[in-house]
Amino acid sequence: MKTIPTSQLKPGMFVQKVIKQTGSIRIKNQGWVKTQTGIDKLIKAGILEVEIDPDKMLASEEPEQQISTAKHEIKKRDPWLITHSAEQEMSKAKKLYDEAKNLQTKAFGDIESGRTVDVAPFKELASGFIDSVFRNQDALACITQMRQKDAYLLEHSINVSILMSIFAKHLDIEKPIIEELATGALLHDMGKIKIPDAILNKPGRYSDEEFKVMQNHARFSKEILEDAGLTGIAVDIAGMHHERLDGKGYPFGKKGDEISQYVRMASIVDVYDALTAERVYKAGMEPIRAFKILKQGCPDSFDDALLNKFIQCIGIHPVGTLVKLSSQKVGLVTQSNPATPLKPVVKTFFNAKHGHYTEVKDVDLSNKRTQDTLESAVKPKEYNIDLEGFYKHSIFS
Repeated sequence: MKTIPTSQLKPGMFVQKVIKQTGSIRIKNQGWVKTQTGIDKLIKAGILEVEIDPDKMLASEEPEQQISTAKHEIKKRDPWLITHSAEQEMSKAKKLYDEAKNLQTKAFGDIESGRTVDVAPFKELASGFIDSVFRNQDALACITQMRQKDAYLLEHSINVSILMSIFAKHLDIEKPIIEELATGALLHDMGKIKIPDAILNKPGRYSDEEFKVMQNHARFSKEILEDAGLTGIAVDIAGMHHERLDGKGYPFGKKGDEISQYVRMASIVDVYDALTAERVYKAGMEPIRAFKILKQGCPDSFDDALLNKFIQCIGIHPVGTLVKLSSQKVGLVTQSNPATPLKPVVKTFFNAKHGHYTEVKDVDLSNKRTQDTLESAVKPKEYNIDLEGFYKHSIFS
């Protein structure tokens, strides 16, 4: 017998039993999974790991037929398989991000005016995010770091959608499900428009009464999406992204197996982006500190296994992070390196020791000839760096 993640199931494998799951579905009988659709249903139901019997594998197609099928699949899924450099993808990613902000603004206006949100453009945008992520995820990941302090309500949902797409890709989730995840994430905070500004933008701790009002935003989001005709995963993410495994979340008090894998993913990404966001009344924290806070919430609030996979996926110093090297050069992480997370590609442009800008250079810390090492993440204000100007003139030029 062999235990494998459900994402590694192939048509023709014989499933002996379920090993790990987040949902409540039960497989009553052993048997073969004969189609990819059947496997997708298991994943969607929250089945994470299964035990298979390798000796009971159904006979596969003839080699010639396998080659023909493989060629057909490559042709059919071509947009997923084209790899662009981050530089090539950056302008497309920036256009998508700007489009998303305009779409969010329109949707908030519709809700305030009592109109139903048109979800079709959001689905189309989510598909665009996914295609960009599969061409080169570092471009959109970098843009999520370009935060404006007064645009949190708009940018947070967009960033969560992008990070969910990257996370789902890392977990090898099928594209139709990723589209639902990305759409749900884009719309997950729509209900906040119904929360009074005095509470929504309050910088300090909420009173008990204010917190009760704020908790309603998830319920409002769920209702807005249902009124717009959405169902399933997207609605679950909107309504339950503040639920916690110990049942102490809101607004429904769900717990344990009542919370699907997809909602567990969304709750992690939602909190991570909120902690690292720049706001008018608080500075965003470094990713590594945000990860530590999330870790403290495991396993009571967050799924520890999923959090570990998210950290592995995003990296200790995510793309777009400003870092200082041992040479005192300062630059942006522009390319991740999952194999060795502490050795990404860094675009240096500043000297911390002498306090001045330098010639822009790409430093690949994984290159054996490179003597530099990554020392720490830094904040732009530590060296009075105009990061927005650097983005504008160097990243998007």
